[in-house]
Amino acid sequence: MKALITAGGNGTRLRPITHTLNKHLIPIGNRPMIFHVIDEVKKVGIVDIVINVNKGEKELTKALGDGKKLGVNIKYIEQEQPLGLAHVIKIAQPLIGKNKFVYFLGDNILAGGIKKYVNDFKKNKSNCHLLLSKVKDPERFGVAEVKDGRVIRTVEKPKKFISDLAVTGIYFYDHNIFEAIKYVKPSPLSKGRMIREYDIPPAHQWLIDQGLKVTYSEVTGWWKDTGKPQDLLEGNQLVLSEIDTKIEGEVENTVTIQGRVRVGKGTKITGKSFIRGPVAIGESCVIRDSYIGPFSSIGDRAELYGVEIDHSIIFEDVDIHCSTRIVDSLIGANTLITPHTDTFPSGHCLIIGRDSIVEL
Repeated sequence: MKALITAGGNGTRLRPITHTLNKHLIPIGNRPMIFHVIDEVKKVGIVDIVINVNKGEKELTKALGDGKKLGVNIKYIEQEQPLGLAHVIKIAQPLIGKNKFVYFLGDNILAGGIKKYVNDFKKNKSNCHLLLSKVKDPERFGVAEVKDGRVIRTVEKPKKFISDLAVTGIYFYDHNIFEAIKYVKPSPLSKGRMIREYDIPPAHQWLIDQGLKVTYSEVTGWWKDTGKPQDLLEGNQLVLSEIDTKIEGEVENTVTIQGRVRVGKGTKITGKSFIRGPVAIGESCVIRDSYIGPFSSIGDRAELYGVEIDHSIIFEDVDIHCSTRIVDSLIGANTLITPHTDTFPSGHCLIIGRDSIVEL
């Protein structure tokens, strides 16, 4: 088997973070989210990976290279515009050939890995195998209607209730999918969709209508599509919930640590700091007299002085030295946060990109 992983798109719902960073490099549990996806396909013995990227993409290709450092072989395909998931499969065909493959959206996080689902795909001798997950808001997703272990209908973001089983961003295919996508027509333009895209549910429906075997597994653990800031925080929470304690840095005996906490090499935690896990702290950080609450991840080379942080993602090279409590936040790389009383006249000085949310 091979793997096809998406890493394109513009990440508009995650701006301003994605103005300067590829969405798939946003850290989840202190590792870029696409690294988690590569880990999952590698665990089932898949080493040949095709990654779709935007035209001219350099940041992600630099981070991953040819994959050798990760123990895989990576090849890239560029997509001129974000023309949809079916279009990604179309342009990947020359690199996939007639191999069976897993199609893994690079912004999806899944508990427990994909081994069980690979086995289901092979055992059922399916042409297409979908991973489904029950959701409260099916209108946000492509959904599947199922009967007797088979998928009988798939619909993209239905306006009327059809099913509460969302089609997750992990799919398994044989070569028939390449024929199916030939019959996918571009979607109509609508609010929030300025480009006509080639959606994947019509390809699944074509397979069903042709009598090919479309089966499914229901995800029993957690699955998260990290499309919005709150989704990222929840994804971070889910990844951190599975970590083990590993202290590689220096922790003074005045520091209190509770729960499962990871501390990277070269990090120093001093003073009356209190770290309550699950928490992941990167390498070469300085943390003094600070509280780091559950489900927070702190990037490499961060410096935190007298800070309270809870349920947040702090990127690398961030400097925070103010007593304001920070919760449910995404703090981008190289950010400096200081007390407003450090300068005159006093007041809040804000330098904020577009599409931001600020609470003071």
